[in-house]
Amino acid sequence: MSEYTAKVMWHRGTQGFLNNRYSRAHSWQFDGGIQVPASSSPHVVPLPYSDPAAVDPEEAFVASLSSCHMLWFLGLAAKQGFEVNEYEDNPVGLMAKNAQGRMAMTVVTLFPRVAFTAASSPTKEQLIELHHRAHDQCFIANSVLTKVQCHPVFE
Repeated sequence: MSEYTAKVMWHRGTQGFLNNRYSRAHSWQFDGGIQVPASSSPHVVPLPYSDPAAVDPEEAFVASLSSCHMLWFLGLAAKQGFEVNEYEDNPVGLMAKNAQGRMAMTVVTLFPRVAFTAASSPTKEQLIELHHRAHDQCFIANSVLTKVQCHPVFE
């Protein structure tokens, strides 16, 4: 068993609060010391009360699923002798009403593009299987109700 922590910090300062006109900008700090600017999504809370330059929880959720999948994929590829040169994903999360009628991240679709060395490229079937196994092993995908799809990009 492992435990993971983060620190989330927000300060009101001199702005009003009870009128609901306050900045949702805040920061996330992680165990390695990095601090990340965060905010509500401008799709949820309009400007100027959101910071579009900061990471919002919805974006972080999508990136977390993609990152976990990638890390499992890289590990599995290495074990099978497939040398990866580059991995890029442009995941998309869809916010919609779930079965209970509440807004939720209902689907996250990954679009990974992987470049291998010429001497160790998997077949299309092996690549699909690697992605399937990575999805099955991903801690984050195993932790959520969100449907996670993977559509590898073939070149």
